[in-house]
Amino acid sequence: MTRTFSVQHQAQRRIARQTSGRVHGPITRLMSPGDLGQVLKPFVFLDIFSLQAKGAKSSFGMHPHSGIATVTYMISGDVAYQDSTGATGVLPAGGVEWMRAGNGVWHDATLASDAAMLGFQLWLALPAALENAPAQSLYLDPADVAQDGPVRVLIGQYGAARSPIPAPAGINYLAVNLRDGEHWHYTPPAGHTVAWVAVNAGRLHANSLIEAGELAAFEESEQGIDFVAHGATSFVLGSAIKHPHDLVTGHYSVHTSPATLAQGEAEIQRIGALLGA
Repeated sequence: MTRTFSVQHQAQRRIARQTSGRVHGPITRLMSPGDLGQVLKPFVFLDIFSLQAKGAKSSFGMHPHSGIATVTYMISGDVAYQDSTGATGVLPAGGVEWMRAGNGVWHDATLASDAAMLGFQLWLALPAALENAPAQSLYLDPADVAQDGPVRVLIGQYGAARSPIPAPAGINYLAVNLRDGEHWHYTPPAGHTVAWVAVNAGRLHANSLIEAGELAAFEESEQGIDFVAHGATSFVLGSAIKHPHDLVTGHYSVHTSPATLAQGEAEIQRIGALLGA
């Protein structure tokens, strides 16, 4: 039996851009600050990652960030994490890592079991007041991720569900699971003129078909979006008030000005030297 959630017949957004990204080994890069990140900011980077244990534990390697927050959503597999704030532990499938890099942080993620690791990593450009703030990390177990109907709220709020992650205001990041033929309508909060979806399983129709492994960016407006699942379908959706600043980028950093970038990169180098010692 097909369930229906909040289906409404009204004007809705069209897809403006659609991409299958670029594949780099186990990572598919769907968005970066030099391409769709310019259009979809504060969402400036999105990877789908898939790592296999193959006997030895696989790792992303210790690496730095500044000026952004990273949000890692685990779909399958368990990942061991550590970061330069001193946080360590294991994040299971369905869990969420929030890492506000702010003025600078280093972190790593490593397979913690023989199960394959699948998930999304998102970067958010931080507002000027937070881009050089102290680093902050928070890790949510699956039971702590708020849910309303088919929607798990990774960042922000949907319906009665609100994420406990202290992200900047004006950003929603949702994980949605629909059955074959199921309809779902998303009504964005006021001012959320930025919207996109990325599908990791199944096929999703929203004016046109979005395949697994693709990202679709919607035109800027505040209109809602109707979705229909073709097969069992899971995807993430982002909507937000548009980031008002130009993106000033370093290798692992995104800031609002050359001065704040230089400050963040100096802190990254300082922390790196301490870790090396």
